[in-house]
Amino acid sequence: MPFLEMETNMKPQLKNFLAISILAAAAGCGSNNNNDAATTSADAPPAPVLVAQGKQIFRTDTFGDEAFWTDTLHMNDVIASAVDPTTALSVGLKVDAEALPPAVVQGIQNGSISLTDPATTVALLKLNAVVGVKGTVETINGVDTLTHVGTTCALCHSTVDDSFAPGIGKRLDGWPNRDLNSGAIIALSPAVSAGNKAIYNSWGAGKYDPRFNFDGINGPQVIPPAYGLLGVHSITSTGDGSDIAYWNRYVAVTQMGGRGSFSESRTGVNVTNGTTDLVSSKLPALQAYQLSLAAPLPPTGSFDPLSAARGKTVFEGAGQCSTCHSGPTLTDANIRLHAASEVVSEPEPNGVPSYASRSATKQYRTAPLAGLWQHAPYFHNGSAPTLAAVVDTYNTRKALGLTDPQKTDLVQYLKSL
Repeated sequence: MPFLEMETNMKPQLKNFLAISILAAAAGCGSNNNNDAATTSADAPPAPVLVAQGKQIFRTDTFGDEAFWTDTLHMNDVIASAVDPTTALSVGLKVDAEALPPAVVQGIQNGSISLTDPATTVALLKLNAVVGVKGTVETINGVDTLTHVGTTCALCHSTVDDSFAPGIGKRLDGWPNRDLNSGAIIALSPAVSAGNKAIYNSWGAGKYDPRFNFDGINGPQVIPPAYGLLGVHSITSTGDGSDIAYWNRYVAVTQMGGRGSFSESRTGVNVTNGTTDLVSSKLPALQAYQLSLAAPLPPTGSFDPLSAARGKTVFEGAGQCSTCHSGPTLTDANIRLHAASEVVSEPEPNGVPSYASRSATKQYRTAPLAGLWQHAPYFHNGSAPTLAAVVDTYNTRKALGLTDPQKTDLVQYLKSL
């Protein structure tokens, strides 16, 4: 994610460098100038031992980004003074219920633990219970003090099942956190200018612009899922790298502020943070874990099976969907990308330049559809709030001539994937 200028070897123009993001996620694109030789193939199930290592990296590794979040943004001070659990939940942060000791669970339930006291947030961080946020809590003069804070992949690419309370439950790794208002979180930093606060606050829940810190264009994208990626080579919406490791490196270094390097000649991005590489060695295991995350099945009763069966016929026929959404992963991304003129998700909202034009490939990949029911809104920019809106958009812009019953059946099929 784009954020403030950092004390690194970044180019002078790399300002407004923020960081949260799409790390683990469904990201990775076209050619990989970093030569990340991830030992896991996008087509072969990853080794269990590597998956286990990657799970820990995904959930707990900051890649040393505390230097950015603490030393530059001073978010440890912001959290300790102004971010109580109620506030944290309101901006989409999640709490891992399985990390809470019984006494804490009881205290939350009976009200003896305050959810309007920032000290409770510090206590939750000490328990490693805030999903995607890692804090170092030290006892100073007898008081638990948050001295450092960083972020992990799970911040944007995990949520919880709300089994304890809204925003508190068991982790759902790979699910995009569409409640996360990353811009609002960053805007709390005293190091962010008033102008940039307005930009970050404009993103809203579930969106983030991973190129803003390089081109200064405010065109936030929806946070994508990090599941269902096995067999998919072009991971991001613009297909910039050939595997997840490409985008993991991009986000870890240029968005989260992790210690390492990223270089991409096609976009002129060349960033090195610090002198010790805390990213490269972790990319193979991280990718393995992401490839192990299967897309969630649709909930029982969430679609009409008979209508969905008819919708599959529309998908493969009159709807022309299968011309691009083809093969076992329902995407042709492994064999081709598409010009911006071919997609129906543009023009971008608010007159922003094409997102593809800001990328390395200048094109779009066809999105895989597994778990589609779970992650509204749709299209790279979130311009379709529902699957019905997706179908209507295609029907109008591609002049498909679908009838209302056909559109209804097609929506039911999409819900079944």
